[in-house]
Amino acid sequence: MLAAIPPDLPIVAVLDQLLEVLQSQTSAVLVAPPGAGKTTSVPLALLGQPWAEGKKIVMLAPRRLAARAAAARMADLLGEAVGETVGYQVRLDKKISPRTRIEVITEGMLTRRMLADPELSDVAALIFDEVHERNLEGDLGLALALDIQAGLREDLRLIAMSATVEGGQLAAQLGGAHLIESAGRLYPIETFYVGRTQDLPIEVQAANYALKALSQGPGDVLVFLPGTAEINRAHEAIATRATAMSCAVIALHGSLSPAEQDQALRPLAGDRRKIILSTAIAETSLTIEGVRIVVDAGLTRRPAFEPDSGLTRLVTVRASKAACDQRRGRAGRTAPGHCYRLWEEAEMGAFPAYDRPEILEADLAPLVLTLLSFGVSDSASLKWLDPPPVPALQEARKLLVDLGAIVAEAGQAPRLTPHGKHLVGFGLPPRLAHMIVRAAELGFGTTAAHLAALLSERGLGGNSPDLEQRLLSFARDRSPRATKARAQAQGWAQQVGAREAPVVELAGRALALAFPERVAKARDRRGGFILVNGSGGELQAQEALATAEFLAIGSLQGKAANARIGEAARLEKADIEELFAQQIETRTVTQFDRAKGVMQGRHQRRLGALILEERPVALTSDQIEAGLLEAVRSFGIDKLSWSDRAKSFVERLRWLYARDPDHWPQGKPGALEAALDDWLAAALIGARSLADVDVAQALENFLSWPERQAMNEAAPTHFVTPLETRHLIDYAAEQGPTIEVRVQELFGLGRHPMLAGGQVALVFQLLSPAHRPIAVTSNLPEFWKAGWHDVRKDMKARYPRHVWPDDPATAQPTARAKPRT
Repeated sequence: MLAAIPPDLPIVAVLDQLLEVLQSQTSAVLVAPPGAGKTTSVPLALLGQPWAEGKKIVMLAPRRLAARAAAARMADLLGEAVGETVGYQVRLDKKISPRTRIEVITEGMLTRRMLADPELSDVAALIFDEVHERNLEGDLGLALALDIQAGLREDLRLIAMSATVEGGQLAAQLGGAHLIESAGRLYPIETFYVGRTQDLPIEVQAANYALKALSQGPGDVLVFLPGTAEINRAHEAIATRATAMSCAVIALHGSLSPAEQDQALRPLAGDRRKIILSTAIAETSLTIEGVRIVVDAGLTRRPAFEPDSGLTRLVTVRASKAACDQRRGRAGRTAPGHCYRLWEEAEMGAFPAYDRPEILEADLAPLVLTLLSFGVSDSASLKWLDPPPVPALQEARKLLVDLGAIVAEAGQAPRLTPHGKHLVGFGLPPRLAHMIVRAAELGFGTTAAHLAALLSERGLGGNSPDLEQRLLSFARDRSPRATKARAQAQGWAQQVGAREAPVVELAGRALALAFPERVAKARDRRGGFILVNGSGGELQAQEALATAEFLAIGSLQGKAANARIGEAARLEKADIEELFAQQIETRTVTQFDRAKGVMQGRHQRRLGALILEERPVALTSDQIEAGLLEAVRSFGIDKLSWSDRAKSFVERLRWLYARDPDHWPQGKPGALEAALDDWLAAALIGARSLADVDVAQALENFLSWPERQAMNEAAPTHFVTPLETRHLIDYAAEQGPTIEVRVQELFGLGRHPMLAGGQVALVFQLLSPAHRPIAVTSNLPEFWKAGWHDVRKDMKARYPRHVWPDDPATAQPTARAKPRT
């Protein structure tokens, strides 16, 4: 087959070296830049080798589009139709025959092949193309292939190929595989860093640059955007203007049918140019004829699994430097080109070098189920490019236990249950396979099977978030893709003995079996929902589903606290009652009314965070007392009703602590809060609200009887004047313990009152008969001698009817003015 390979391809220079290595060794790493021709040349070169006689060359492609395109190109080089010597097999589509020697398959097909034939007895070589993409299924397939090679098939050749991966590191991870590097063939590409315009969505800016680029050079334009939503908005933004320029705008993403995808790859008739709006699907393995211009938004959309919430969500992140280089290379495959990058060149330092391997951030439940079906209970026994993280493995096992797919007993290796073995046979994610099996037991397995087809095949039935509507559209769709998907769904239904027709109204019930933690109840605003696991979901208010009381949710995007609902179906309360009867809890919930300071009781029936039924209920004294204590602990002691007496107690205690912390630790900041059980709990007995609590009496219980006596002596609550009037001492005053008192009440006081055993002088804020400040003193005898003269003179003129003696230290105290004459 070497004769069919175009001799001008750069890869030709290293093919003899590769073939020589594979004569004596069973593993090799081939690194070749974009355009070198490795994807279509290497399988053809291997086919004629003696060790491959009578067996197949199987090449894994990361995407279905790439698999079909690679097979078509190789078949064209051989002058044959696809399905003869070269064929492909991807989900919902295959073209192979008994004559087929080279099969291009997607990564998920390999594990199914291994399950059916663990020795891969008819395979001479496995080629892992574009291994740098590091998809979960690709990493799993490579780990299992290395295990098969080591234990069952020492003659099995493994070749890892990439354009961007660090080859030496990959070769070492493959057990010292031989590294072969090829030059590439890339025409000159002029790169422009055009920055980002903040007042326009990036997809609109990218589309505008695509139109602008048409006038700056020949060729078609390939625009890289993160997802289908951005592609649709970009298409809408430029469709009219592009038509006026006789330019076609074509979408390219994974949700499209093969025919629609192929349209993007084929040149248009005549001189008509096109703008291709694509996701990362066009990064690698493809040469799109006619593309001379690339516009790159620098973003990509990746799945991210959150173990805490159990959700896998799609997040938009920066593309890696390696991915951006791949995208740029699309412009120089067939001729010189241009690349417009929608960021500043200085920002390149913030771009990651490579895409993060999916195995480090994905839901590993499918991986664990597959490993156990191979008899691998310990993932560490395999060779991984990156080992799966232990926390994610633990979360995956927990999910599979919840699904009844595995048994994981303490001290023993996890093992498949009969239910788990049944799930493996579907070739679906565990949740979806479980949904089909359990739904069949409840009488709607066919509905679940058709729903599984929609959930596992993007774009089927349209893009509405309402899965009932999509099921209706799916049933009416007569396209080859939909027909194949329905046939596959019927095959799944037959596996569980389901023969009834699908019923779209049962979509929510089926979906709830797959994602029980994503059953949701409406919040108090249209389109807002709370999920069983406590996270939030949002639908646009204009969506019909936004009025539903309950939903079963299939996918979410964005932050788990308030994610956007991508796929969902209506549920009725009766559905929840039936499906989750064993998980619904009945309990009495106590709540503290912060405004009223009282405890309220509610009798609830709930599923996780969802309240299905609620009514008021009377609380016992114990519940009230415990609830009030917890409320104070949660919201602070300020929620208590503080009398002047209680405030004074705390101020006195803190003042004593400031003077003598060793003897008065109760006054330390935070001590009251830390000891609520010691002083507050007893005061709550019999209370119906916090207003019923005598805080002052409760605080006194914080001290022993001797301590209270000592406190009263060192820091009395009041000062008693010679007239025997009581004045509250302010221990929080800035100048120290202070009272405000009319000066006439202190006449006759020759010694200054002292606190703390005679160590601290009480501060007097002396007042006039009109209760206005006239002086401050902490030494009254000295004030009588030195300051009184001037005060007396001023006060006597202002208040002549009051007594102003020459010597107040010997005068009689009074609270009255002189009698009228």
